[in-house]
Amino acid sequence: MNPEINMMELLQATVDEGASDLHIRVGVPPMLRIHGHLTPLDSPPLTQEDTEALSRAITAEDKLQEIDRCGGADFALPFGDLARFRVSVFKERGHFGIVLRQIPNKLLSLDQIGLPEQVKELLFKPRGLILVTGPTGSGKTTTLASMIDIINQERDVHIITVEDPVEYYHPHKKSVVTQREIGHDVPSFAEAIRRALRQDPDVILVGEMRDLETMQAAITAAETGHLVFATLHTTGAAATVDRIVDAFPTDQQEQVRTQLSVGLVAVISQLLLARVDKPGRVAAFEIMISTPSIRSRIRDNKTFQISSDIQTGAKFGMISLDSHLMDLYLNGLISYDDLVTKSQDPDTLVQKLKDELQARR
Repeated sequence: MNPEINMMELLQATVDEGASDLHIRVGVPPMLRIHGHLTPLDSPPLTQEDTEALSRAITAEDKLQEIDRCGGADFALPFGDLARFRVSVFKERGHFGIVLRQIPNKLLSLDQIGLPEQVKELLFKPRGLILVTGPTGSGKTTTLASMIDIINQERDVHIITVEDPVEYYHPHKKSVVTQREIGHDVPSFAEAIRRALRQDPDVILVGEMRDLETMQAAITAAETGHLVFATLHTTGAAATVDRIVDAFPTDQQEQVRTQLSVGLVAVISQLLLARVDKPGRVAAFEIMISTPSIRSRIRDNKTFQISSDIQTGAKFGMISLDSHLMDLYLNGLISYDDLVTKSQDPDTLVQKLKDELQARR
């Protein structure tokens, strides 16, 4: 074991550099992901002994047993008052590997995240389902934590969060906050939601709707008079609705469409893109707010028409991903490459951009 390799120092470097992730693997130096790019630390490549010692330094005995049994384990790791980390320790080619995702201690306001003011109104709804969607690493957890923090500050309600693992700690403010961790406090998301309904909740946060049972429980909770927040790994409102409906058996899909048409309040899809004006990343959003027209599209299985409602729904606080990407590009925040590759309809977007630039001349 290289005596110079110390996990506390690696975590400190991650915080100091503002990195989102720390990668520890045999054969390369520790790597930091800074503004989306992997950067090696100035240190020799890690050996098998190094990665095993670093893994054992932060992993509890029950999690080491889980690694032996299942090949990997996930958990949260506090780092003093500076940060918390979401940790994944795993085996690869017989060696230990670790990825640590930094969870900043300071929550952002909706304005700092880049969400419009209308989104705040959603947080005061008495019931319904609000979904925050996007690929892994797009900032969904941060957005949800910020939303929960606003409710915690401004509403006197009972908030229950169900997470795997608990990432942001929410102290009681105006609300009472109950945070339950999968594996420690409760065996599964679905079980946690079912139990939550007996615990007088007003707001329920479901860390991830990863299976049919959890989706069913979340939709039911939203129907029965609770405001439910959840995440999905989808991009775009239409794809999100389709993903949920398609998870159910064919003979239940019509009923689920009806439930979603009534219960779905909003879908916020987000991507994180590298900034070109300065170091850092910026979020691009698509926001769908449920309207009578969108509700009928969901009910009648015409989700492909939702995007045209979003394009014309600015007065309701809606924004399409492509128009937000265009704004970011015209304001000099993202590259032309990201504008085109991340858009949902590149051909139309490129034509609109040409027209816009023509009109500005």
